Amino acid sequence: MVLSLRGVRFAYPDGRRALHGVDLDVRRGERVALLGPNGAGKTTLVLHLNGIHAGEGTVEVDGLPVTKANLTEIRRRVGIVFQDPDDQLFMPTVAEDVAFGPANLGLRGPELDARVDEALAQVGMSEHRDRAPHHLSFGQRRRVAVATVLAMRPSVLVMDEPSSNLDPAARRELADILLGLDVTLLMVTHDLPYALQLCERALILDAGKITADGTTREILADEALLARHRLELPYGFTVPTGA
Repeated sequence: MVLSLRGVRFAYPDGRRALHGVDLDVRRGERVALLGPNGAGKTTLVLHLNGIHAGEGTVEVDGLPVTKANLTEIRRRVGIVFQDPDDQLFMPTVAEDVAFGPANLGLRGPELDARVDEALAQVGMSEHRDRAPHHLSFGQRRRVAVATVLAMRPSVLVMDEPSSNLDPAARRELADILLGLDVTLLMVTHDLPYALQLCERALILDAGKITADGTTREILADEALLARHRLELPYGFTVPTGA
């Protein structure tokens, strides 16, 4: 298991309880969609994976407990790409943004350059390495944000609403990139067709508990299940049958 959570509970300082005993295993190489209505606890849950939040219960990444003593290594292994790429891009050039994380791990010179080149190639942004991030399109900035995480060579890539605010072409380009990556993917999304396209497994989290876990196709085909959790397929979209 690359991810293993047992009895994860969490309450915010105001007393609002966001997670109510989450148990979850994710195998290496799986692509998993995390679905659920707003306020279900999805973001709270993924922020436990790299120690931004710490509640009750246990979280392990590659068998390594998520504890204060292990945070540097945990945050190398679990890379989170936030919904707004501008939350992650702050350096003068694309290459400097991608280099920031590995440089903090101590990489220098040709080794650091190679790591940057590798990550930018993975997201198709090599030709933009010397551009200022704010001169890029939103879709390009999202791809650079993915590269900043890939440069750390994580075990798990967490994507928060990856398709939001993307035009159809950028949405397709990002899907092609994500499908080509050799990494475990956990994707938080309300975009149910995108979940079906990218993830073979889906979870529904609602009111701080995992209420469904199965193939994405089976879950999205269950109209009553979706309705109970305020999830809806786009008008006219039908879940394909068969393999």
